[in-house]
Amino acid sequence: MSSPSELLRLVRESLDQEKFRELHWEGSFEDYLGLLDENPLICRTSHQRIYDMVLSYGLSEVERLRRKIVKYDFFDDPFEDGKDALFGLEEPLARMMNVFKAAAHNFGPERRVLLLHGPVGSSKSTITRLLKKGLEEYARKPEGALYTFDWVVDGETHSSMMNEEPLLLVPPAARTKILERLNDKLRASYRLKLDFELSPISRYWYERLMQEHEGDWEKVVQHVRVRRLLISEKDRIGIGTFQPKDEKNQDSTELTGDLNYRKIAELGTDSDPRAFNFDGE
Repeated sequence: MSSPSELLRLVRESLDQEKFRELHWEGSFEDYLGLLDENPLICRTSHQRIYDMVLSYGLSEVERLRRKIVKYDFFDDPFEDGKDALFGLEEPLARMMNVFKAAAHNFGPERRVLLLHGPVGSSKSTITRLLKKGLEEYARKPEGALYTFDWVVDGETHSSMMNEEPLLLVPPAARTKILERLNDKLRASYRLKLDFELSPISRYWYERLMQEHEGDWEKVVQHVRVRRLLISEKDRIGIGTFQPKDEKNQDSTELTGDLNYRKIAELGTDSDPRAFNFDGE
């Protein structure tokens, strides 16, 4: 019979404390800018990230009806030894990857919803499942690292709720100059572009702190704590799953989030962004 100490040893041997610290990195905004200067790809858009993730597993070539088609090895399911591997769908998958490529280059598809349409048994769910598994795994690799931030105000930590890119805290004019510098260093076929805005809750803290510090931006970002973000479907971080129901019983707030009526009672108004729950899919 194994002793408790032997069982504990087995647990210790299976854990990697250094890896844990790497995956749960935290630092200042200035620390994050240092990481960004070393690896500009950490501020990619989601489409660029998916495109790079699939390409990172390699390409090969197959012949179908005397035509050569690019095969993306990612769809052989390297995560579970081929459990969800796809066969005979090289052409539809190549067309789908062309959409991701166009979105990565900011040609328009990044502003649209990608709908997988096909008969029962045509692997729509399997394709989605593979992409989800891939993103979870990719976010744990150095080349797939991504980051978000929290606000630390009066000793309390407030999440950015929507897991926003920290570079969005930089004023637009300065952000454009930073992106120009990063793009000059970038070894990729696409360009980095962040033409988004902060979420309402982050904008609230940003404007409030700018008022408190009389426009001193450097003092504002001292309230920011940047941290590594791990994508997880189970924890509803970065991946949302939505189950359709009867249209009469479906509540749109499952997708969009909803007002927090307890917060309204505390804040006294429903127009305060802190009164909204950003927990929709």
